Amino acid sequence: MTVAEIQVDQRVIGIDSRRFASVEKALVELITNSDDSYARLEKTGAPVTGSIHVGYERHYTGAVLMVTDQAEGMSFEEAARILTYGGAHSPLSRGEGNGRGYFGRGLKQAIFGLGHGWIETIKGGRFTRIDVFRGENGGYLYDDGEEDRRAFPADYARLGIPAGVAESGTRVTIVVDNPHVTITQHATLLQSLSDNVYLRDVLDRRTVELVPGRGGGQHGTGHDASELIRFQEPPAMLVLGPEHPGSFSHEGQEHPFTLTLKRAKDVELTLKGDERTNGLVVLSGMAALDCTLLEYENQVGTEYLFGTVRCAALTEMLGRGKAVISDEREGLNFKDPFVAAFSQAVSAMIGSAVRDEKEKLAHLERATTSGRTAEMIERLLQHMSEAAVVDLGIESSPDAAGPIPAEEEPPAALRFTTPFYYRKPGHPFHVALLIDAGQLPDGEQLTFELVLPESMRIEPEPVPVPVGSFDGTQRIEWTVTGDAAGERGEITVRAGAYWAWCEIVVAEHASHRSEGQPPHAAVVRPAGHPAEHPAAHRVPRDHGMDLFIGYEFRNLHNSADRAVYSAAERKVIINTGAPTVRLYVDGRGRFRDSARLLLAELFMDVISDELARRRIGQHGHGGELAAFHSAKQDIIRRYGSDIHLSFLS
Repeated sequence: MTVAEIQVDQRVIGIDSRRFASVEKALVELITNSDDSYARLEKTGAPVTGSIHVGYERHYTGAVLMVTDQAEGMSFEEAARILTYGGAHSPLSRGEGNGRGYFGRGLKQAIFGLGHGWIETIKGGRFTRIDVFRGENGGYLYDDGEEDRRAFPADYARLGIPAGVAESGTRVTIVVDNPHVTITQHATLLQSLSDNVYLRDVLDRRTVELVPGRGGGQHGTGHDASELIRFQEPPAMLVLGPEHPGSFSHEGQEHPFTLTLKRAKDVELTLKGDERTNGLVVLSGMAALDCTLLEYENQVGTEYLFGTVRCAALTEMLGRGKAVISDEREGLNFKDPFVAAFSQAVSAMIGSAVRDEKEKLAHLERATTSGRTAEMIERLLQHMSEAAVVDLGIESSPDAAGPIPAEEEPPAALRFTTPFYYRKPGHPFHVALLIDAGQLPDGEQLTFELVLPESMRIEPEPVPVPVGSFDGTQRIEWTVTGDAAGERGEITVRAGAYWAWCEIVVAEHASHRSEGQPPHAAVVRPAGHPAEHPAAHRVPRDHGMDLFIGYEFRNLHNSADRAVYSAAERKVIINTGAPTVRLYVDGRGRFRDSARLLLAELFMDVISDELARRRIGQHGHGGELAAFHSAKQDIIRRYGSDIHLSFLS
């Protein structure tokens, strides 16, 4: 037995292995290695099966990966040579032009990043196995067994190399025992490999199958069906191409490329990561080098564009030692003059399509949000409407910028006879709600939200009531009893955008006034009924309508206002014509969830602006700039965190 260290600075291996410690990255490297091996066979004119089997045996805290091909196989010397570390031994350095960007380090990165493993390979009737693992002192080691041996029929069967069809092949097995590696679910792994940018071209020319459970060879386990790994291109319309020709000049030489550009129809694209479906996959020879939109990366108007660009010269330059891609395989190196010239030419070709998409957005009249974002906004607006009245004492009449004379003030559609009930424990008391049905919207229901402690009882329990069942002005009464001093409760009543709220506090030292009435069931009667409490003859404005009853993404046909408050509609209007807003609206007119913090900023600005204006108006300081700024800053300090947190929940 021969055990030896891989001949390179051990720290370099450690850094590289941690960088690629992922099941998906490891499998991409192994699959593309098999693809390269098939390609070399095809160049010789030999028939190939093109079959690549991916075995995935998942456990709770670990996994086993197996990637098997029926390609070239390796002799004992070749298998040992691949453990020599660095670019001098990569396919590109030998002028083969099939490198994937790991510069001869990908296989070792995959194994050491996940745990340990071994290589089994058959070529020319000889079987070789090399184990790759870490020593007790943390060193990166391999054991080549000193020599190969004759391949037996059991070896061919185990590696899934069918007799009479293929005579050689390789299997790489990796045991995932690194506790920092995520053990991916089978379905998730299938999807991520199917969408992986670096595999799409491979999946078109090879038959790649995922076999769950033990195995990965031709026969699997017998009960675990294999699944074909195949990229499903989204429904789309062709914008340019297919394979539309172009070229760019560098140092006096012309280099051709071809471009296929499409626009997705009615489907969201993934905008980043290795499973990105938006953007141009840059192909060169057999290598996928990047997925990017070049000079239009991350710009408005590109969200639904995707395709491929093929340029053989990129890997040719890579083989000559030019830094076309990064050493970490993070995509094209746009600082390289050759890549910069390529990027400019392709960007110029797709520029008109991007501008067309931008133009559509510039004239977008309205936009929408996801259901989750809409729910967050609705809760925020309800909270701030209640805070305006309950906390800040702002009246939400149709135009409450200044005080309204009491004799001119109309009664609220919903109002409690008093918003504050301060009562002694153990003594039943009445809570009364006045309803002006003529102001309430048809088809709505009167709903009740109770926040009462266990020590507080209300009889009978309020239940939703159709607004249409009321006529004129009526009164609903309940009997409430609180047993524990110091307890408090709340009752909120709503009908569409109208609402009323009251607070109930139980205290030992409360007044005996209003306690002499015997308890009785809730009643509904005209507000002018003789039994009505004298306090009900007042015309209180407890709450009225919500100050903020909704929001809308609407084009205000100006670029100055990002968001405004519409007093007539009681809505916050987000301006889709503002460049900052338009940046986060996709091609289908949907505001991106990823930009919720921008919404938090916009809503905070509009809400604090309107509340400050109304607050100083009610206190007789309307139009005073210093008073307005002071009130606005106070509101931001008081509610700014709540507003931002509402978009993070």
